[in-house]
Amino acid sequence: MLGICTAVTQHLIHVRSLEVIMPIKYFPASDVKELTDQLIEELGFVHIPKERVICIRSVGSKSRGTIARVHSFPKVWQRGLSMKSHYAIEVISEHFDDLSMAEQEKVIIHELLHVPKSFGGGFRHHRDWVTRHRVDRLHAALVADRLIDSSNG
Repeated sequence: MLGICTAVTQHLIHVRSLEVIMPIKYFPASDVKELTDQLIEELGFVHIPKERVICIRSVGSKSRGTIARVHSFPKVWQRGLSMKSHYAIEVISEHFDDLSMAEQEKVIIHELLHVPKSFGGGFRHHRDWVTRHRVDRLHAALVADRLIDSSNG
């Protein structure tokens, strides 16, 4: 019996060593860009230049619980390449794509809240700014404004 267990264990080790680790693949996400631009406009986030926000969809992430991430273009790169700051919003396809539109909007709002007023390449952290309460409050105001706009013609 012990010999069978050892053989099975060795086989599993061999099979796992043959597994190919698939890299994360990145694709332009025009649908996310359109939604992001719309939210920037509707929420009045005038500190965020839409043309300097890039939206990417990743496939193949092993991340658990992460729906999206925001990436910055740090000052050292800005200076070294003589470029202005940019931010990239990455949505993780396996977690983002099946969400309702309302939840997708909340995810994008969450990521936009990480972008500081200076738009300089840094981040605002979760601590007291990027919170579920703030995201829900902004989204509720957004929905209310849309209802008012639709009832006014």
